[in-house]
Amino acid sequence: MNKRFLSIFIQGIRIVGLWSRDDIMSKKPTYEDLEKRVRELEKEHHERKRAQEALRKSEERFRKVYDIAPLAFVVWDVNACIVDWNRTAEILFGWTKEEVKGNNFFDFLIPEKDRPHVQDVVIKLLQGELQSRSINDNLTKDKRTITCEWNNSLLHDDDGNIIGVISLGLDITERKLMEEEKAKLQGQLHQSQKMEAIGTLAGGIAHDFNNLLMGVQGNVSLCLLEIDSSHAFFERLTNIEKYIQNGIHLTRQLLGFARGGKYEVKPIDLNELIKSQNRMLGRTRRNVTIRGKYEKNLWSAEVDKGQIEQAIFNLYLNAWQAMPKGGNLNIQTENITFDEDAVKTYYFEPGKYVRISIADDGIGMDEATRKRIFEPFFTTKKIDRGTGLGLASVYGIIKNHGGYIDVFSKEGEGSTFNIYLPASEKKVVEEDELPADVLNGSETILLVDDEDMIIDVGCQVLQTLGYNVLTASNGMAAIQIYKKNQDEIDLVILDMIMPEMDGGEVYDKIKVIAPNFKALLSSGYSIDGQATEILQRGCNGFIQKPFNIADLSKKIREVLDKD
Repeated sequence: MNKRFLSIFIQGIRIVGLWSRDDIMSKKPTYEDLEKRVRELEKEHHERKRAQEALRKSEERFRKVYDIAPLAFVVWDVNACIVDWNRTAEILFGWTKEEVKGNNFFDFLIPEKDRPHVQDVVIKLLQGELQSRSINDNLTKDKRTITCEWNNSLLHDDDGNIIGVISLGLDITERKLMEEEKAKLQGQLHQSQKMEAIGTLAGGIAHDFNNLLMGVQGNVSLCLLEIDSSHAFFERLTNIEKYIQNGIHLTRQLLGFARGGKYEVKPIDLNELIKSQNRMLGRTRRNVTIRGKYEKNLWSAEVDKGQIEQAIFNLYLNAWQAMPKGGNLNIQTENITFDEDAVKTYYFEPGKYVRISIADDGIGMDEATRKRIFEPFFTTKKIDRGTGLGLASVYGIIKNHGGYIDVFSKEGEGSTFNIYLPASEKKVVEEDELPADVLNGSETILLVDDEDMIIDVGCQVLQTLGYNVLTASNGMAAIQIYKKNQDEIDLVILDMIMPEMDGGEVYDKIKVIAPNFKALLSSGYSIDGQATEILQRGCNGFIQKPFNIADLSKKIREVLDKD
């Protein structure tokens, strides 16, 4: 091997990195040494190529994961300019990577109203002063607003300087709506439970108060039967009757949102009921102009007429008070059918309903007031001007009838209340008009009540009307007395709420003894529609305490004279 070839060979070896020139001259490698070193270098070269291929495949896998991940990956620099985003971000927001790359993400993703807040978040995030998680409203290319949950991680260079952020976004719009819906339902459940608890309390109070009023009313009625208008106490006694009526109105307000607000349920024509209420309001509130729009062939509704009249009256009164200088009251009735999707807004059963809309152009309500108007004892009036029971009573009455009520109102723009009552396929029941006078009789009546006061005054009233009277202070005594005197007893006046054995159970046991016996239910309070259930089982009638002697006399004759 000549010197020139050896020099070129050594230079080549040095170039490819086998040995340095000094190594070659000092070690004087043999051919075998060179061959071994070449194999070592070939192995290192192959390993390096495998590592490069593995890295390439790893990068490809990462890119695939990056693009198909369920999260939107958005990489942005310290100037909030988008460096990169993945395929999921393209699908979620609608813009391609090429459209957004190099542009400030504020211009694409952030609603105008949220930009000052998000700008503050970005600054604090880049300064390391903020937690990585955030929830924001974001814009899409087609102008929709969606809600995303973001997890942000800072990106650093080799010297530890912050160079940007990678944000991982998840679309939680549907979850947010579900959470809001859940919160709304929980709020409604809480409201319903609160109303039920107060209603139970109110019902108990109303029951006891009605019994007291019954005692007072009975004694006043007896006194008025024995004197005429020339008597010195006549005016005072009639005034007491007026005060009793005020008390009755109060207890009926309480019963309106108690669980037992309805008693005698019959299919009625709501158009006629509303027109009657309109005439009454028109006579007493001259500064209110009433306009009505009534659905022809309006479906009937099975309701307690007195309770629905009270609910409508309370809404009229609320509207009148919202228009202190007068105004317009627009009433509309309408047949309406709700399908499964529609009732999700109203939270009641799908089907046919009668809608009653009552709209005024009064002062309206702010949002805070509107949210509380159906709460018992909530009122915007002075403490001596309102009880806060009116709209709560309306809410309870409509709910007890399987219906729903909502309200739309803005300050200065009036209010609209919509009542939805389940429609009925039954025909309207026409009511017979009874004479106005006190009606007498001579039959035998069994009076059943656990209150001694009611037994005492009730017995005197019935005897004054000409009836023979037997009395029982509890259910067991009533059954025993009826067994012994069933051939003589023409009518049982039966209190519903009694200890140990209530009126419904007494009615069922007497019906076994005498299937065709006649009974008149009497109560100041009915639990869970119990009166209606007993009436549906064949009971002949119902009278609500407190009642005066004229009302009782008419109800007794109505039951006894009916075949």
